[in-house]
Amino acid sequence: MITSMSNRKIKNLILLGTKSKERKAQGLYLVEGVKMFLEAPKERIEQIYVSNTFYRHTEYQKEIEEKGSVEVVDDSVFHKISNTITPQGILCVMRQWKDRMEKWNRVTEGIFLALEGVQDPGNLGTIFRTGEGAGVKGIIMDQHTVDVYNPKVIRSTMGSIFRIPFVKTDCLEKTIKAIKKGGGAVYASCIKGGENYTRVAYKKKSIFLIGNEGRGLKEETIGLADEKVFIPMCGQVESLNAAVSASLLIYEAYRQKNSL
Repeated sequence: MITSMSNRKIKNLILLGTKSKERKAQGLYLVEGVKMFLEAPKERIEQIYVSNTFYRHTEYQKEIEEKGSVEVVDDSVFHKISNTITPQGILCVMRQWKDRMEKWNRVTEGIFLALEGVQDPGNLGTIFRTGEGAGVKGIIMDQHTVDVYNPKVIRSTMGSIFRIPFVKTDCLEKTIKAIKKGGGAVYASCIKGGENYTRVAYKKKSIFLIGNEGRGLKEETIGLADEKVFIPMCGQVESLNAAVSASLLIYEAYRQKNSL
């Protein structure tokens, strides 16, 4: 059992939980909690860490031992490596995974999301979770979008991170143009201008552009769109957050595709 914070593995867990640069360099990230562990693909699990109390009393001991190598950690140490206020007692080191863009380009129908500069981890995680619910085929993120492997993002996805294909691109324009092949259309979510999002007939392959929470989409990114759409609002509200905007757009596309 690991009992010291000076243990090499514990020090590395802290780095993976707090440093995006380390996660990228090692190709690893952390997931925490019973639900996330149960949904995590076995083939991507590098190591499982459990608190001493959790391991002695859990009903999931068999699942834990079948899914990978297990390290038992003193309760006080586990509490310090956890990214939650009330740790459940189980944490996994996972291998990072990225989808292959090439197969997206050949898809002729479905909903895709392209994110530019989305900064809030909760927003990104919610976009993944809602995206799975609306049947999104893939999520594209530019380099200015928050690290998808940030523990807060992972936790907010509620497991959808394991099931929705995603890529991070160095060139959003190039990636969008590639995915647009196969008869797709690009729709830019804008605060003003364009068409009411409920009055647009979305094509079989729809790519929605969602911008930064504060400034929205860049003008050059809006220029990639076939059509600008807006979400009407009452009162003095200027805009909705990125997750809410994305949710409304993709569910309208989902509604249209499933009512034909």
